[in-house]
Amino acid sequence: MFYGNIFFFCHSAYENLISSFNLSIDYWKNHEFFVPITHSSADYLKPLKNGDDVDIEIIVTQLKQSSFELSYSCKNQKGDMCAEVKTVHVFINKQTWKKRKMDVEIEEGLRQHLSEK
Repeated sequence: MFYGNIFFFCHSAYENLISSFNLSIDYWKNHEFFVPITHSSADYLKPLKNGDDVDIEIIVTQLKQSSFELSYSCKNQKGDMCAEVKTVHVFINKQTWKKRKMDVEIEEGLRQHLSEK
């Protein structure tokens, strides 16, 4: 499998995580903010082949007023860790293009997945 595809799988898991919050505002299409990824990294531990099932677990490893970091554990169908991915997301005001504080209900949703490390 092309190494960059792991980011596609992780982003799909991120979308599912956000959808699970049942937010009152549309996280993806709203007039107030957007949440770009400002950093991403991946460590590849075992190969994944085309057609392999990938199980992805997400935890929030950092939660700040305007940003958060997600860590993804990517395992193959045998349960072997194949990749570890991290992404950093920052809330940006659509009018000013400056950082803004995240909405309380988004923070509460993320806090439920915060690592206790």
